[in-house]
Amino acid sequence: MIKKFKQISNRPTYMRYNGGLRFREKSKKEYEFKVKVTKRHLNSVGITHGGFIATIIDSGVGTAAYRVSKSKKCVTVSLDIKFIRPTKLGDIILGLTKVLKKTKTMVFLNCTLKSKGEIIAFAAGVWKILK
Repeated sequence: MIKKFKQISNRPTYMRYNGGLRFREKSKKEYEFKVKVTKRHLNSVGITHGGFIATIIDSGVGTAAYRVSKSKKCVTVSLDIKFIRPTKLGDIILGLTKVLKKTKTMVFLNCTLKSKGEIIAFAAGVWKILK
């Protein structure tokens, strides 16, 4: 059974000030997150800022790494993002994260971001599990 989305940005941290992020587990190796594009997320051209896209990927995928490592703190080692198409004010961005491999000290994941059924970005990354 797929769980409901829950806000994971309740504390006064960086992501909360960027609009928050809703997250849920689809399975033990798949997670989803979503956010609505607001005015503060736009760049001077009127589309979602690439830095915000990178931020939600890092936060959403990082949360998946944390969950799959049984709530151990994790830090980003590498994150490769391909920006494919823009999003605009009011769009809902949905991220699907897949755990590719987990070792004792590392988690390897990828993420596809979509909006309106179209892929907007793809990312692959590695997270270090801290002791």
